Amino acid sequence: MMHLNPVTIKKIQRFRSIKRGFWSFVILVAMIFCSFFAEIFINSKALLVYYNGTLYFPTYSRMISGAQFNLGYAYETNYRELKIKFEKQGSSNFVILPPVPYNPYENDLKFNSYPPFPPSFKEKHFLGTDNVGRDILARLVYGFRTAIIFSVALLIMNYTIGITIGCSMGYFGGKFDLIFQRIIEIWTNVPFLYVIIIIASIVIPSFMILILIMAFFGWIGITWVMRTMTYKEKEREYILAVRSLGASHARIIFKHIIPNTISVIVTYAPFAISGGIVSLTSLDYLGFGLPAPTPSWGELLSQGSQNMEAWWIVSSVVTALVTTLMAVTFIGEGIREAFDPRLHSTYE
Repeated sequence: MMHLNPVTIKKIQRFRSIKRGFWSFVILVAMIFCSFFAEIFINSKALLVYYNGTLYFPTYSRMISGAQFNLGYAYETNYRELKIKFEKQGSSNFVILPPVPYNPYENDLKFNSYPPFPPSFKEKHFLGTDNVGRDILARLVYGFRTAIIFSVALLIMNYTIGITIGCSMGYFGGKFDLIFQRIIEIWTNVPFLYVIIIIASIVIPSFMILILIMAFFGWIGITWVMRTMTYKEKEREYILAVRSLGASHARIIFKHIIPNTISVIVTYAPFAISGGIVSLTSLDYLGFGLPAPTPSWGELLSQGSQNMEAWWIVSSVVTALVTTLMAVTFIGEGIREAFDPRLHSTYE
């Protein structure tokens, strides 16, 4: 069983007492949970099919052809049509579909009518469709999952590089610190957007390529913070004590300095995640992000700006984006206040 430090318990209790930050955390966790299990709520595959005494679970199983249900074709079953067929037959067979029976890549077109289509509860397009008939809600939820995974992966890479270099600069100082200061100053002046444009003109920017490019430039902010914190921590008595005991430089940095600056690292994390979401959305909006037809908030914003009469596209994306960024910001403010060392330190 894991035993938490009493000071850590106080910090958690303090965070729970900050209602705005705590409930924002609950909402964000719920959003992440729904997006990671989106196939249960938003999917063109059925959750359950009962056919001639046999149960099928298409959502998380292999592709089931229409011939399996006597539909006369070998490609994947259209479960919406299958449900209508069973209802017309009046048999004991049935189909249970998700609340939104569409996937984010599916074009739901109508005869003699052109998308985008407005919100419709009858068609179960609760937020309408985009320019090619894809469900807005499906693309919002799946796009949110992509943005969260992207932001967390980017955060891990930025923190790994930035914390390592920043702590090393603050700990060793001298020429090592000066050299890296000059490198960072030069690196900061490299036009990030131009690099993205050049690479996007050569290769199609995949998920990993975008993360690597953004991590190439995104580690600088946390580096400066950790450099400053390390300069402060390395002069404290406990560092001098472990140094006198013969601890190696790596042990002092990773076992003593970094754990004692964890409050700063945790405080910056929510803001780094919101920055990753905004960056990916911006790149997708400009056309230099993830390739089509990947679900993306930026791509939906681009569609909405080109079709202002389809108000449901812009309003849906802006509402989702503002809600997410507000929740992350409130969480960051709550963590910053809860982990404030002045609230948990005793000065003698």
